[in-house]
Amino acid sequence: MKVLIIIPAYNEEMNIVTVVDNIIKNHPQYDYVVVNDGSRDLTADICRQHGYNLIDLPVNLGLTGAVQAGMRYALRKGYDAAIQIDADGQHKPEYIDSMVKKMEETGSEVVIASRFLTKKKDKTLRMLGSNIIASIIKLSTKRKLTDPTSGMRLFSRNILVKFVYEMNYGPEPDTISYLLKQGVKMEEVQVDMDERIAGQSYLNLVRSMKYMILMCFSILVIQRFRKGIK
Repeated sequence: MKVLIIIPAYNEEMNIVTVVDNIIKNHPQYDYVVVNDGSRDLTADICRQHGYNLIDLPVNLGLTGAVQAGMRYALRKGYDAAIQIDADGQHKPEYIDSMVKKMEETGSEVVIASRFLTKKKDKTLRMLGSNIIASIIKLSTKRKLTDPTSGMRLFSRNILVKFVYEMNYGPEPDTISYLLKQGVKMEEVQVDMDERIAGQSYLNLVRSMKYMILMCFSILVIQRFRKGIK
C-alpha cells in the first residue's frame, strides 16, 4: 500500500525538523508532505532550507483546509491511503505499519490510532471530554470508539475522495461519527503518544471545553441535516 504522511503545520518552527527528520531517517518507506498553514513564524523557511516536501499555503486555512490540501495532493500523486501526523511531535510514525496492516487485513477504510484501546484513560477534564464525545458517538452510531479525538488517522483512497470532492468536513470526531453512520468500516490500533516537543498547544482549557461542546452539538444535531455520501 502506497501511503502518504500528511503533516499540517502552523507555527511549528521549534518542532518541524525533529518530526520530519525522524520520518526521513527511520521511516523512509513512507512519503510525506508538510502543509504549512500560513504560519507566521519560520516554519516554511525552515522547511525550504532543509529541502522538505512542502505545500506552502499563503494564508491560514485552519486544520480542515490544511489536511484537505494534503489529501488533494495524495490523490493527485496516486497514493492508496494517507495518514495525518501532527507537527508537534505527539504522534509516533512507528505505528503506521500496524495501522496499514490493520487496514489491509480488515478491509477497513479508516484506522484510528487509539491511546485507550487496551489502556484506561486518566481521570482528567480532558479525558472526561473524550469520554463524553465517545459516549455520544456510541449513542448515535451504536459503535464504540475508544479514542475519537485522536488526530492520527489513516484514510483509504476512497475516503480521501469523499473528503476532497464530496464533503467539506474537517477530520474531526463529528466527521468520524458521520462516516460511521454512512456505513464506513472503521478500526482502531493501540498506540502510545508523546507530549508536545516544544511550544504551546492551541487547545487550552477554555478552548478544549468549547471544542467538546461543538463536537457534541454537531454529532447530535447538525449531522441530521447532512446529506449521505455515495
